Amino acid sequence: MTVTTADKTGARTAEAADVITGARERIDALDDRIIGLIQERMAVSAVIQQARITSGGRRVNLSREMEILGHYSEALGKPGTPLAMTLLELCRGRV
Repeated sequence: MTVTTADKTGARTAEAADVITGARERIDALDDRIIGLIQERMAVSAVIQQARITSGGRRVNLSREMEILGHYSEALGKPGTPLAMTLLELCRGRV
């Protein structure tokens, strides 16, 4: 059995399948960029944590984390908070 592009996309017309396929390619490229930015953020966070620990401070700055949570919530609405929490979790403890 041959799987068509329309079958893969759920579209009912070839034109819609083409639109969906192109948009999915763009989403995949965006996801790759987002992942790269998250990895860069993790590296920068590690530098900050190392400097803070070396100076005798704590690894985590809770007031800064609250600022980040607020920023994401303002920009993205309610779903921004769990997204920010996930980012913060990814960036903690890499030192």
